[in-house]
Amino acid sequence: MAIAAFEDRAPDASHVTAYDERHHRTYWRLLDAAAEKADWCEAVRIIFGIDPAIEPDRARLVYDSHLARARWMSETGYRHYLRPSGS
Repeated sequence: MAIAAFEDRAPDASHVTAYDERHHRTYWRLLDAAAEKADWCEAVRIIFGIDPAIEPDRARLVYDSHLARARWMSETGYRHYLRPSGS
């Protein structure tokens, strides 16, 4: 499954961004992998197409920042979707 083009570092905004909107499926996949205690190297290879053996620093940055954003979305960011439209 191809994902939309991604940045090496996920947003760190206090609101849901257009980037978050484009990557919500990626966030779900990361949360599922973490819940299943999947190896982060396997997850970043499958989800982002990055080989951690070739780009270890980049792979770790992409994985860590996107997983952190996925957790933020599941703990805080989801409230954006609960507001009545126009708010």
